Amino acid sequence: MEKTVETNNYGDVKLSGDEVNILELVVKLRNDLIKDFLDERFLKEYLLSKYHISDLSNVRVEFMKKDLKELYTSPLNKEHYKPIIDEIQTHERTSLAEGNEQLFYKEIESILQKYFY
Repeated sequence: MEKTVETNNYGDVKLSGDEVNILELVVKLRNDLIKDFLDERFLKEYLLSKYHISDLSNVRVEFMKKDLKELYTSPLNKEHYKPIIDEIQTHERTSLAEGNEQLFYKEIESILQKYFY
């Protein structure tokens, strides 16, 4: 049977198929978010809205993007994502609207914060 991943308007991810690779799904969700942050406009808007930082040098932005690219290619931190992995295994679905998105943002924010604190 073929693996499928579907989302609905509420941010639910539904899984089907005999051999669903949960880690692959979580990596995809993480990497999709990282791609957003690699867009410099999005990155700067996020830093302004979340941390009220508007005067970040281009050099710092480039270092942030470099670290984000490294995160993009890195293996998944299974311990960090354990709550969402367990939820998917238990319910064969998850909702990013139930606070799970914070796991993804927390990993990215740890990189960003290195450059302005």
